Amino acid sequence: MSRWHVGYCGKSRRSKQKQFRKMKKQTWLASLSIVALAIAACTSTPELAKAKAQSGKASWYGSGLQGRKTASGERFNMNTYSAAHRTHAFGTKLCVENLRNGRGVIVRVNDRGPFVRGRVVDVSRKAAQSLGMIGSGTAAVRISVIGSKQKAGRRC
Repeated sequence: MSRWHVGYCGKSRRSKQKQFRKMKKQTWLASLSIVALAIAACTSTPELAKAKAQSGKASWYGSGLQGRKTASGERFNMNTYSAAHRTHAFGTKLCVENLRNGRGVIVRVNDRGPFVRGRVVDVSRKAAQSLGMIGSGTAAVRISVIGSKQKAGRRC
């Protein structure tokens, strides 16, 4: 009888070995997927409101990025009340208050940033107009998370 004889199942030893290797590979991939999911579950995600209020400098961005995709996938519109924040989840509503003149506005986080040291939030041109910071470009602000039922653009 040859080395590759037909076994009791009607399959040759070679095909059984191929099937075993394939099953071993699939098991390894499944194990790798489980480990990747476990790691993803353990990594920290942006937390909604760990700190109730945050103070720092805000800046605004507008026409240079008009129409480009934001980190959330939507198109940036400088004429909406939106903001970029490093950690808050997309869709989070923030109350941004200008500490110099007392004006405040509600914005929705739809992008990541700012990427300049010392800044805590970037707001759209429309929000910057409401805050009275178009001329200066930056302003000292306090930001706080508010309920999601609040409408962006309202005073806070």
